[in-house]
Amino acid sequence: MSETLDARRSVAPRPAAEVDAYDIDTDVLVVGYGCAGAAAAFEAAQAGARVLVLERSGGPGGASAMSGGEIYLGGGTPIQQACGFTDTPEQMAAFLRAALGPGADEAKIERYCADSVEHFHWLVARGVPFQPTLWDAPAWVPPTDDGLMWLGENSWPFTELATPAPRGHRPAANDFGGKLLMDVLTAAAEHAGVTTQFDSYATNLISAEDGTITGVTARRYGREFAVRARRGVVLTTGGFVDDDGMLAAHAPRLLHHTKVSAGTDDGSGIRMAQAAGAAVRHMSAGQVGIALIPGFAARGMVVNGRGARFVNEDTYPGRIGQAALFRQDNMDVWVVLDEQAYEAVPEPQRWGVRPTHVAETAEELEQLIGTPPGALAATIARYNEFASRGVDPDFHKAPRWLRPLTAPLAAIDVRAGVRPPAETGDRRGTGASVFTLGGLHTTVDGAVLDLDGTPIPGLFAAGRASSGLHGEGYISGTSLGDGTFFGRLAGRAAAG
Repeated sequence: MSETLDARRSVAPRPAAEVDAYDIDTDVLVVGYGCAGAAAAFEAAQAGARVLVLERSGGPGGASAMSGGEIYLGGGTPIQQACGFTDTPEQMAAFLRAALGPGADEAKIERYCADSVEHFHWLVARGVPFQPTLWDAPAWVPPTDDGLMWLGENSWPFTELATPAPRGHRPAANDFGGKLLMDVLTAAAEHAGVTTQFDSYATNLISAEDGTITGVTARRYGREFAVRARRGVVLTTGGFVDDDGMLAAHAPRLLHHTKVSAGTDDGSGIRMAQAAGAAVRHMSAGQVGIALIPGFAARGMVVNGRGARFVNEDTYPGRIGQAALFRQDNMDVWVVLDEQAYEAVPEPQRWGVRPTHVAETAEELEQLIGTPPGALAATIARYNEFASRGVDPDFHKAPRWLRPLTAPLAAIDVRAGVRPPAETGDRRGTGASVFTLGGLHTTVDGAVLDLDGTPIPGLFAAGRASSGLHGEGYISGTSLGDGTFFGRLAGRAAAG
């Protein structure tokens, strides 16, 4: 804790002229050893640079290792083809522009989609395994090792904007695949000659007189040391969800919820770069993993505290979470379903969630959950009327999931539900799990830009420390995909 406070007080860059001696000398310094840091380090080493990774924890992984492992890939990967789907970079880009906007980075989306198949092969070449099978049901994390899953591409409004194709690529692990991904990437980096130093907290950038970033100062076991980076520094330190002060300043809606992190996403890299003149983007944006079971939601209704639907329930569940937190008055959200809908979800996929309230009529259920008299009953009646015809004129849920709900009815209080299984972090919140999406403004190649849009010499960033593909939206797999892909480009640029 004291080191974090020291870093706050001394976040301004250290003038190179004031550094008497360097304890470590390297070509490329990577700060942070999650998926973006591992990819950056590997590519820099492959380019012939001496590479050192500083990691504040006792080992690699961070939030990447705790994640579900989904990597958003498309454009016609071998896994998509094996599962019978045709996809193109253009259709992938059309979907991402809609799903990640407004404010999504057009140049990064275009590059990411154009090179997505190549990135798939890069991951496979490093040793990441993918099974050529599809999980074809709503889920945060499928309970199988299926290598492909839908992430909202087959839900409205995206079905009207791009040809649907599943693009959630999952490493072959039963359950969470993040640890498998990180094990493979760190092994590849170390095999390429990358060296590491753990328990090392970077506190300040070192800046030459002309503004070039030439290294960092850091602390390890209470002792300060200096690292010279002759070619470049790559910040892959994660976002800022663990710093309540930064959340209050930039993303106050994310306060007081479960934090999706390994406990180290304190925004330190972002603050260090800002002190050197770096610009930031989309600092108010965040992902919201709402505590609902996607299989229940798709087969039932999701309503707010006024008893009204506000989203199509068969969409990517994180989109439901964002709609709940950012567009409703509060997190007073309920999943309404009947016995058939509940029983249709296999028990292992229920994650122990049971209805909070059960009633014989819609009127009785709305009394139990506290919605305005008649509101929930009217919502259910309208839903059932159109579901009996196989249509949903209000939110365009796919006919596959439409069926009139019949008594007895049940409601699940999302605030009291389990944490979404795809998310990480052990600190309980109010029914939502959140992390930040905004960060340093970077070019496609990871160069950090100042307020004039000019690259800061010697400084690069990737992963959640940067503002990557995202605008206000999010899709699972775009953190690990964005981090590894743009981490590669940043490592290459730093080495060059």
